Order: sequence, then structure tokens, then C-alpha cells
Amino acid sequence: MATTTTSIKNRLKAFFIRIKELQGDPRYIAMGMAIGVFVSITPTIPFHMVIAVALAFLLKGSKPAAIIGSFFANPITIPFFYVAGFKVGTFILNKPIPFDVKFESFTTLMSLGLDVTIAMIVGSAVLGILPAITAYILTYRVMTTVREKARKRSQSPRVQGFEGQETQGSRVQGSEGP
Repeated sequence: MATTTTSIKNRLKAFFIRIKELQGDPRYIAMGMAIGVFVSITPTIPFHMVIAVALAFLLKGSKPAAIIGSFFANPITIPFFYVAGFKVGTFILNKPIPFDVKFESFTTLMSLGLDVTIAMIVGSAVLGILPAITAYILTYRVMTTVREKARKRSQSPRVQGFEGQETQGSRVQGSEGP
């Protein structure tokens, strides 16, 4: 169990490092992340990255952030997203499927026809809104915090210079004053 916890922590750490290294305005990056997370919840799994990048282009979001966000859904969470999307979609469309649907596999689900596919798309779009908004807020906060810390570090006075030279905010002993 400890290795699983360590593995999850390492993956989260790597994920945040990738986010922090992204270039651009925090709003631009947050928009890309939100788009990627939104798309990852939809039943378009073979095309998540392509759709995320296309939407990021159209909505002026970060394309690399959209790609990172598109990995929000994974083999463990996808079945839950698809089942929930289907149920929400049939409720919204007020079009219950007249038979007992077994969610044994994605292929079986897709073979049930257009009604199921449309219900999944509509339901997933509704379900994707909250995670996308959350991703936007969290990414924006992370990016603004990281940028602010970097700005403060770059403006902080240095105590010791290179080869006795005076540095920003300090005076090295023995240097001549004005």
C-alpha cells in the first residue's frame, strides 16, 4: 500500500511540475486546463487530445495545458464518468432507454445505438462543467502563486556577489562607495 501511495504522490508531483513549467498568462493556462478536463469527461476517448487542442485553439487557451488536462479521466474513472453521463443524459433528454443497460464494456455501450451515444454526450457535457470550473480555479491559483513567488525571488536582495562585486541590495566589504 505504501508503494501505491508513493506512486500516486510521485505522479501528482510530476503533474504539478508540468503545470508550473507551462508558459503564458495564468488565465491562458487555466483556460487550457479547464478545456482538457472538460473534454476528458466526454465519451470521445480516442480523440480527447485532438478535441482538447482544437477547443483550446478556438477558445484561446493553452494547448499544452489542454493536453495535460485531457488526462484527467483515466481507465479507473472513465467507467464512472460514462455511466453517470448516460444517466444524467437520459434524465435531461427525458428519453429513458427502454431496456436494462449493462455497462460491461464501452464497446457494448456504443453498440446500443445513437440514443445511448447522444445521452452520454449530453450528460457528460453537463457533468464536465463543474470539474472544468474547478480545474480553471485551481490552475489559475497555482500559476499565480508560482509566478508571484518567482517574482519575489528575482527581486530579493542578494547577500554575496561574485568575485567581490556589489550585488543588488547589498554592499560587499571593501568596495568603494559613491
